[in-house]
Amino acid sequence: MSKKKLSSKMRILGIETSCDETGIAILEIKKGKFKVKANLVASQAKVHAKYGGVFPNLAKREHQKNLPKLFSLVEKFILKKPPNLIGVTVGPGLDPCLWQGIEFAKEIAKKFKISVVCANHLIGHLLVNFLKFPIKKAKNFYPALGLLVSGGHTQLVLMEKFLKFKVLGETRDDAAGECFDKCARILGLSYPGGPQLEKLAKKFQKIFSKIPKNLKTLKLPRPMIHQKNYDFSFAGLKTAVLYDFMKRPKKERESKIYKILMAKEIQEAVFDVLIEKIKRAQKEFKIKKLFFGGGVLANKILRERIKKEFKKCEILIPQKELCLDNGLLPAVFAFFYQDKKTKNLEKIKSLPNISF
Repeated sequence: MSKKKLSSKMRILGIETSCDETGIAILEIKKGKFKVKANLVASQAKVHAKYGGVFPNLAKREHQKNLPKLFSLVEKFILKKPPNLIGVTVGPGLDPCLWQGIEFAKEIAKKFKISVVCANHLIGHLLVNFLKFPIKKAKNFYPALGLLVSGGHTQLVLMEKFLKFKVLGETRDDAAGECFDKCARILGLSYPGGPQLEKLAKKFQKIFSKIPKNLKTLKLPRPMIHQKNYDFSFAGLKTAVLYDFMKRPKKERESKIYKILMAKEIQEAVFDVLIEKIKRAQKEFKIKKLFFGGGVLANKILRERIKKEFKKCEILIPQKELCLDNGLLPAVFAFFYQDKKTKNLEKIKSLPNISF
């Protein structure tokens, strides 16, 4: 963020196409506060469900269809009050998908003769927490630890000064959300796997008294939980789930009780590691402010556990729908990084592998 004073009155159009959600949002800034005027999302989850994951070129075609449809729903408002700025996600993400949002943003920018900010999707996931605050308060939220947990990323970052990020640790292989999807697939659950595991895990109390002896000892590893670094690794957890699943008799592994127990244990294994790494970083850096982002944070069990484990900290977790990909992520990024705006549209490129 620039040292220059941020504009106190503006409207930003946010465009998000990093993966399998198409998002268009309008964010208004007035009198030092944020006001969400529109936040529309077209999910492709059902389209990709039969494949068990996201197919980039299929996702690209869906974005091509969805962007004009969503834009038409806010076009009257935009024509009445044109945006001053566009925030478009340029990375990280799936390259064919990112380009759909970028090209669409260029068209709108030309039409209204306005500048574009190239938004970092990861930072947007954390900044969306600040929509609930007056801008002045948001700018004082530091030093802080940020945890981003999604299908593509698991990263722990330190924000020593506002918008000055340092990655402390990240996954060495599968992200937490990716691990959930793969484990769910092993259990025969539909895509996306995270919500399916959560639904099953919530049924644990109902079947507690019916658990057979041979399943009471079901326990999965907590990868890297005792290592002194802040990195993560969840590929081994998926392998442990597969081995346990394959060694069980067909009738047992396909039983509802087994799937509920396994769903609960998968979640707890991942959450135990996340919580432990945050605690260690919090102690080392003496941090009392924590903020979170990413699709996995839509999980109610994780949200409740964070609040329970960090009662003495100031905690920011986006409301459930804002944990998922949406147009407000690039919009709020564009506000805080408005000094990065450009009218040189030909230089805007996708950055599919960008980090913090």
